[in-house]
Amino acid sequence: MDVRSLFAAQTYAASRPVTEPQPETATPRADQPGSAFGQLATDFAQTLRDGENAAKATMVGDADPHTLVQALAQSEIAVEAVVTVRNKVVEAYQEILRMPV
Repeated sequence: MDVRSLFAAQTYAASRPVTEPQPETATPRADQPGSAFGQLATDFAQTLRDGENAAKATMVGDADPHTLVQALAQSEIAVEAVVTVRNKVVEAYQEILRMPV
């Protein structure tokens, strides 16, 4: 066996754990850039899931219609907020494209 390949394999094995994610960095923290956006996306997805679950529960008779209306209203507000943010981002991007270089 070639000594250089053995040394390379040992070096790779020693450096391998460095490339794996650390448990404390797997969840977004307030001091990390982009963590607020990630939290907002998670909250948005959860709001939509709650609306779907309320709709399913109402269809099979496990929830009252008031809960369904409330969940759908929250989902509608969340979707409108996301669309508004998307429109602002697109508008800003278009404004940047119009800037003279």
